[in-house]
Amino acid sequence: MQREYKKGRGAQMNTRNRFERQERTTEHVEGIDEWVEAGVTTQFIDVQARSIVNKVDSPDVPMFYSMNPYMGCEHGCIYCYARNSFEYWGYSAGLDFESKILVKQNAPELLRKFLMNPKWKCVPISISGNTDCYQPAEQKFRLTRKLLEVCNEFNQPVGIITKNAAILRDIDLLKDMASRRLVSVFISLTTLNEELRRVMEPRTTTALQRLRVIEELSKVGVQMGLMLGPIIPGLNEHEMPAVIKAAVEAGATFSGYTFVRLNGAVKVLFHDWLYKNFPDRADKVWHMIESGHGGKVNDSRWGVRMRGEGNIAKLVADQYRAYTKKYGLGKEKMALDCTRFNPPVPKGESWEQSTLF
Repeated sequence: MQREYKKGRGAQMNTRNRFERQERTTEHVEGIDEWVEAGVTTQFIDVQARSIVNKVDSPDVPMFYSMNPYMGCEHGCIYCYARNSFEYWGYSAGLDFESKILVKQNAPELLRKFLMNPKWKCVPISISGNTDCYQPAEQKFRLTRKLLEVCNEFNQPVGIITKNAAILRDIDLLKDMASRRLVSVFISLTTLNEELRRVMEPRTTTALQRLRVIEELSKVGVQMGLMLGPIIPGLNEHEMPAVIKAAVEAGATFSGYTFVRLNGAVKVLFHDWLYKNFPDRADKVWHMIESGHGGKVNDSRWGVRMRGEGNIAKLVADQYRAYTKKYGLGKEKMALDCTRFNPPVPKGESWEQSTLF
């Protein structure tokens, strides 16, 4: 008996946590005396984080530091590399990742403490280096808004990457920060095909809404970029010219892209998803991904892992260069101003007194 497809979810199962010695499974879904997986509902779990700003040591990632107010992501993008990090919290990279959202309630206080440290040498901090800071949880908890308020107060520049139109709720704050070159935004856009988006990124904003975000934020002076990623041969690589053209017309001025890689548990989850949703071309897609990583679906080598290699990866790279040049995407570089950084000093105190404790 085949399990019913879970609409509105990317993963269709929980993969084994590589750090756990025991696991729970359903061997026979019709077995009345066995544990049976119920409908998957989203849970929000409060956590008290020890820190919020993390140094990024990966040499092929264009960011210095990142912060994530939420762990796990309800968007449920099936290809998400961040799924594997959820295993460190004792959960699965599968359904757990998109249904058990860890909420760092003390994130704003931790950020304020971090920025008050006199040893901090201001460089841009990226919000959403791991999970989307404007995922549905933000509507309830508003932690991203509070982090931006702290950054605005300190004149701390930030970069944001999101695929959710909820960012427009903060247009007032983003406009203010943009006037001092303190914020830039990447909109992640992988497809203009709604049928593909609904199964590949089930709880995300539509492509039209993401283009509206680029348009609305660029109008108020926010530097807007397009993140094309991941490019998946056989699924969305043919859309690259149309996506680039639409983003430029909306106001995007810089961009980036990644070639799909399926690391850790994501390999198992993506394979299951691919053969359930696209059985007619699953073999072809899987083999093309392998051809981009030397016969595997993942490559951990710096500088190669997110670009791939081989003929198909080269075709993607050539197409990206050709169409970004044709449509003028890349005419502006992402530039944030770190010279304005200025921690607030409590009334009646000098800077030295305010940093004693």
